Amino acid sequence: MTSRPLAAAEERYSPLYFLASLGAGGLTVTFFMWLLFWVPHPGKPVPVFEDIQTAFLGGAPALQAMIVVAMAAIAFFGVLNLKSLIWNLGQMRKFTRAAGFDAFRASNAETQMMALPLALAMSVNAGFILGLVFVPGLWSVTEYLFPLAMAAFLAIGVLAFRLLGAFLGRVIGEGGFDHGANNSFAQKLPAFALAMVGVGLSAPASMSTNALTVGTSLVLSTFFLAAAAVIALIALVMGIHAMMEKGVAPEAAPTLMVIVPILTVLGILLLRQDHGLHTQFEVHSGAGDTLVLLSRILSVQVLFALFGVFVLARIGYWKRFVFGAETSAGAYALICPGVALSVMVQFWLNKGLVATGLVAKFGVAYWAISGVAVAMQLAMIALVLYLNRRHFRAAPRSAVAQPAE
Repeated sequence: MTSRPLAAAEERYSPLYFLASLGAGGLTVTFFMWLLFWVPHPGKPVPVFEDIQTAFLGGAPALQAMIVVAMAAIAFFGVLNLKSLIWNLGQMRKFTRAAGFDAFRASNAETQMMALPLALAMSVNAGFILGLVFVPGLWSVTEYLFPLAMAAFLAIGVLAFRLLGAFLGRVIGEGGFDHGANNSFAQKLPAFALAMVGVGLSAPASMSTNALTVGTSLVLSTFFLAAAAVIALIALVMGIHAMMEKGVAPEAAPTLMVIVPILTVLGILLLRQDHGLHTQFEVHSGAGDTLVLLSRILSVQVLFALFGVFVLARIGYWKRFVFGAETSAGAYALICPGVALSVMVQFWLNKGLVATGLVAKFGVAYWAISGVAVAMQLAMIALVLYLNRRHFRAAPRSAVAQPAE
């Protein structure tokens, strides 16, 4: 009896495959940006089902087409996000019981386990978007949902700290961290996970009208912001030192751009906190302050993106791990920077340039800059679909290599 051929993701499973779920969730967010900035939502910080319905029924054909595309894409990538998460949870269970798991946990790669809380936090965020877009009347009960959402993110945060604590407890208490094998930014993954929890915890600060809820959101999200920033800075210094000595680890090279999504997530967190401070605690900042903040974040992101693209081209990563014969779960880390830049450009344009009057909304310059964000979004959609086909589709039997005679 012959066994079925395995897909690459199943045959060489790694916790980094949670990044496939993360990427789909990120694309859900990119399409929500269309609704957030292109659909009127008076009296609310975000558009909900009723706002979208009103805009569709009274809008021009172009607006109606945009809404249809955005809602269909949010539904598709929301389902893909959950489908990939569920698959990964099943594979993770097998992975932790496999013979090689002890060796995995005794290596630097143990921090790859942080991809689990990272993906869980993204799925909660994506689920909230699905609720806003497709559930009528949800806004009327959001004040009851915010404490539940914060409890969910706190539970994910506890899981993240338990996983991180196990790693740090081992390497600090017993030693064994291989600095020579740390020649990438792979150790920034814990910072990314904590930042994703933090941005989820900051959502009530921007949407709630209850001062206690907003204050709790501000305090909790600030804690995770600080934790993510400290870990990211330490990992940056350690990774650069190892790369200058050993050169970048080819399979982990996409992590050179992980700072890009971390900064987008933390930037959104800061914007949400600013809104809560404004509405509930009389702390006011101007549009110019927001423009400067977002411009600084975007500048650092562009620098790291260019750095990463240059190094990937230099070592032939695309030819080897994306389009070549080899497969690597780390290739899914390529999606995060593109998605993050697309989202940040939308915020920079709408909350920065438009808010300060430098660019007229829906003018020529507006659509030109929006086109850059959409182009990156479309490129990441193509990459997600390509990688999913490459990693999750089993090879036909005729294509499976036969043993030599």
